[in-house]
Amino acid sequence: MSEGILAGKRILVCGARNKWSIAWHCALSVLREGAQTAFSVYSERERDDVHKLLESEGIEGASIFLCDATKDEDVARMYDGVAQAFGGQLDGLVHAIAFAKREELQGEYINTSQEGFTLAMNSSVYTLIALARGARGLMKAAGGGSIVTLTYLGSEKVVPGYNVMGVAKAALESSVRYLATDVGPENIRVNAVSAGPIKTLAASGIAGLSSMLKHVADHAPLKRGISADEVADAVAFLMSPLARGITGEVLYVDAGYHIMGM
Repeated sequence: MSEGILAGKRILVCGARNKWSIAWHCALSVLREGAQTAFSVYSERERDDVHKLLESEGIEGASIFLCDATKDEDVARMYDGVAQAFGGQLDGLVHAIAFAKREELQGEYINTSQEGFTLAMNSSVYTLIALARGARGLMKAAGGGSIVTLTYLGSEKVVPGYNVMGVAKAALESSVRYLATDVGPENIRVNAVSAGPIKTLAASGIAGLSSMLKHVADHAPLKRGISADEVADAVAFLMSPLARGITGEVLYVDAGYHIMGM
C-alpha cells in the first residue's frame, strides 16, 4: 500500500496474539494506512497464529520476531532483526503487552502476592521501557517516531476484579510521561490509548466482564461499547504526522465513559 496517513512508515507491533487482540486490529489499521509492519510475539504458537492471520488477509512479507520483552537480551536480538528488516530505521512502535496471573484478578487486592505483583509490573510496564529503549536508536535514524501503548480506566478508578493490573496500568501511564520527556528532544513521541472494555482473550480473565461491558454500554455518553477497530484507528492516528504535536498523553477511546460521575 502506498496511500494513507502512514504511507512509507515502518511500524513494529508488539503483542498480537489472535484475531480478537487489539494489537492485531492495530496492525490492520496501520497497514490500511500504508505502513510497512513487523511483529513481535511471545511464543511460537502466537507466531504461527499471526502468520495465519496475515495469510488470511493476503499480506505478504511481514517479519514476525519471537521476543520475551521482559528479557533485555531478547529485546536486543529482536531489534537486530527489525533493523535488518527496515533498513536501520523505525517510525512507530505499538506496545500491547500486559499480563497478570488469573488468581491475582480475583478477590481482594490486598492479597496480591509479591510474585504476582512483580510479574504484572515486569510484563505490563517494564516491557514498554525496554522496547522504547531498543527502538530509540532506530527512531533517531528515521528522524523521529511514535510509541503508543494501551491502557485502561482501571489505572485511575477502582474496577472490581482488575486489581494488580490497575496498579500496573497506573505505572504504565506514568512511564508514558517520563519516557515522553526523555525522548521528546529526538522528535520521538510517546502516548497511550485508554480503551473501553473489549471482549478479548486476555480480558476473559477478568471476573464479571459481561456485566462490565453492559454497564459501560448503558452509561457511556454514546450509549454503546467500543470495538477493537475504533481503538486501533486511534493508535494509527497517534502514529501519524496528524498527531505530531501530541506526546505524553492518554487518549480515551471508551465512548466517553470516563467522563461520567454516576
